[in-house]
Amino acid sequence: MVSSIQREKAELFLKFHQTKDILILLNSWDTGSSKLIEACGYKAIATTSMGIAASLGYPDCQVMQLSEMIEVITKIVNAVHVPVTADIEAGYGNDLDEIIESVKKIIATGIVGINIEDSIDLNPVLIDEIEFCERISAIRALSDSMGFHLVINARTDSFFTSMGSSQEKLSESIKRGNKYREAGADCIFVQPVWDKKTISTLVKEINAPINILSNPTIGAGTPLSVSELEDLGVARLSLGSGLMKATLALIKKIADELSGKGTYDLLLDTLTPIPDAAMAYKMATGINN
Repeated sequence: MVSSIQREKAELFLKFHQTKDILILLNSWDTGSSKLIEACGYKAIATTSMGIAASLGYPDCQVMQLSEMIEVITKIVNAVHVPVTADIEAGYGNDLDEIIESVKKIIATGIVGINIEDSIDLNPVLIDEIEFCERISAIRALSDSMGFHLVINARTDSFFTSMGSSQEKLSESIKRGNKYREAGADCIFVQPVWDKKTISTLVKEINAPINILSNPTIGAGTPLSVSELEDLGVARLSLGSGLMKATLALIKKIADELSGKGTYDLLLDTLTPIPDAAMAYKMATGINN
């Protein structure tokens, strides 16, 4: 059963995609990171599959068990007041029936949206577009039968995994994006794209709100700023695994400095000013000391 609160949050989350203001999502991986993001003023929480997997000691790409992911998501939903959308990768199933059963369990956590992608293990050959549209349509039908509007963010990995020229990848992304929209998706997620011209074309040619990933990668260039993306008409901005990767990188740098030089400079720089660090701890845990 879907509660009235879950239904209302889903409606609110859908509206966030339909305004002139861009929806910014810092992707979280546990209760603490989610509570901190909420306390910083963000109006929705999105999970990162890579982040949750890493926090449990797994690599990404559906290696962790669905039950483990559901346990984490349930805790996040129960810990925050804002809408929560979950990254469910390719759907956690080998066929349509299995995927629908997985989505039923995920909806039962109290989430109001999902991110589902058209690649499996980032394979260069994407899921057949007709098959993927059938998945979207079935998830939409499931959501309708439960009496609420699950916000479906359909991700195409045409740019990320496919072979071919940039123009061919762009054309494929546009074609798939429009088909996914027709099948029942609310938002189309294309990643990784970095330049203004490509993003502008996606916004103009795909008849749906567009989600762009800003996850800085060495050698890939610098992502556009929030204001630049908003000016281009992008509806939704995600950090993906970036926040978790930055956290892990910071731990590694602090550990290397301590074991190498025996100093705490980076740790102290991160904790300065101390009141900010204390406040972050309080926001993430609710504990005052």
